[in-house]
Amino acid sequence: MTPRTATLIGLTAILMWSLLSVMTVATGKIPAFQLAAMTFAIGGLVGLLTWIGRGAAAKSLRQPLVVWIVGVGGLFGYHALYFLALRFAPPAEAGLLNYLWPLLIVLFSSFLPGERLAVHHVVGAVLGLVGTVLLFAGNTSGFTQGQLPGLAAAFIAAFVWAIYSVLSRRLKAVPTDAVAGFCLATAALAALMHGLLETTVWPDTTLQWLSVIALGIGPVGAAFYAWDIGMKRGDIRVLGAASYATPLLSTGFLIAAGFANASANITIAAILIAGGGLIAAKDMLLRKR
Repeated sequence: MTPRTATLIGLTAILMWSLLSVMTVATGKIPAFQLAAMTFAIGGLVGLLTWIGRGAAAKSLRQPLVVWIVGVGGLFGYHALYFLALRFAPPAEAGLLNYLWPLLIVLFSSFLPGERLAVHHVVGAVLGLVGTVLLFAGNTSGFTQGQLPGLAAAFIAAFVWAIYSVLSRRLKAVPTDAVAGFCLATAALAALMHGLLETTVWPDTTLQWLSVIALGIGPVGAAFYAWDIGMKRGDIRVLGAASYATPLLSTGFLIAAGFANASANITIAAILIAGGGLIAAKDMLLRKR
């Protein structure tokens, strides 16, 4: 596989993640942990199907404990928080708040060995913060007390995914096949939490069932494998910069599907957050080979 092909594969993950919000909202009132269990089980099955004819693929599950903690902790922690956010908070606002993660990845990566925090990193962070403040200020009706836990979950989820991503870059030797194991372990853990904390709610309509299946196959399934391939074999600079288009695409899909209303404030907030990320990632775009 050439770097160009791997990069293109990685870019498909960004497109799939842009559909995460609209697909999650379309699943109805399924509790967060139940939805995570259902979709990650499907996502894990997607990975297992690629093992057919490759008997050695199962050996990828033999990883040190720290690898499993990072993999399962990142996938389970992020998605449990994200699904929770979309259940209690307005989807557009929760989605944009959560999509601070590309900016956080740039900031956190700057502290890795061989990297440093430059002026453009700070400028990008400030723009992202301004966009987030505008997002809240633009909600003229105000957020209800019941929505605050969802907004908090969206904010924390951004940090969880950023930390997971940065730590994953330090585990480059772990094969992509191992992601299937992470997905299945996440599904089992989510099912356990669902049994302890939630009441089972099954989809009411065919559309909701199809949304669950599509969510498991795409944003909570194939996207992880595609991203892993892109990060390990493709152009990380291109993938890192392109990820900042996610909040713009995500909000656009929500509005197109009728789950959010278009407004100047949401548009400006999305542009500031995405623009801040692009500025913060300037070195990934302009670094000389």
